Amino acid sequence: MYRTRRSFLGTAVGAAAAAGLGTTPASAGSRRRHIPPSGIGMHLYTMRTPLATDFRGTLERLASIGYATVGVSGRHGHSAADIRRMLDGTGLRAVLEHVGYDIVKGAGLPQALEDIHTLGGKWIVVPSLPGSLHSPAGYREVAREFNRAGLAARESGLKLLYHNHGTDHQVVDGVGLYDILLAETDPELVGFELDLYWAAKGGASAPGELFVRHPHRFPALHVKDMAPNGDFADVGSGVLDFPAMFDTARRGGVKQWLVEHDAPADPFASALASYTYLSRLRY
Repeated sequence: MYRTRRSFLGTAVGAAAAAGLGTTPASAGSRRRHIPPSGIGMHLYTMRTPLATDFRGTLERLASIGYATVGVSGRHGHSAADIRRMLDGTGLRAVLEHVGYDIVKGAGLPQALEDIHTLGGKWIVVPSLPGSLHSPAGYREVAREFNRAGLAARESGLKLLYHNHGTDHQVVDGVGLYDILLAETDPELVGFELDLYWAAKGGASAPGELFVRHPHRFPALHVKDMAPNGDFADVGSGVLDFPAMFDTARRGGVKQWLVEHDAPADPFASALASYTYLSRLRY
């Protein structure tokens, strides 16, 4: 099930080379499907530096580029109500917020769910797991906690998602850790925000295959590209074959394509380049 990083990158580089390294979507003239404008968003971790000094101004610039939605990741001293007012003032809509695992499994969950409602979102997302749980037994414990928290989220009218990193796709003691979460969480209660970069770098099966094998479990994506040397890249400028990944996105239940770049040299230039690529992409 799991590909090595070398084999994945070899395939991705070859596909990207045929498509001009992603600067122009492959076979754009012959493809008809596109990402709906309402589905192109920005995960605000990308914009953390300008947000720290001018939260509203940063949102205004994202809206002017064309982004419709955001994923909240860090409030920079603002309350959920403050952020909602700024979003409403700029025409953007929050679809989710990242909330720490300890909060989700602890007494802070009810307030976190209330804050998601205040922001106007629909998903509460656990962004990562403690290293102490990095084992099959640990991930089975996490699956149980996710089912419990997912039930509380559903009763609140929301849904719990999990955001992956590369280590989530490792095989430990012959067992794929991400497979445990997919198999042992209730699809009605728990979904996934799939980070395409980390799925690739972690050696996982191609995202398009995950969408087929686990339909309707991936309502949101982190669309993050990979440079030829394995570093982060603006969406469309790297080696990942996004048209191939998105070919089965509807079966995966994808509703939101959230741009992310973990270390952009210029966050606004990265935001513009990534939006331009996704808005023009045909697959």
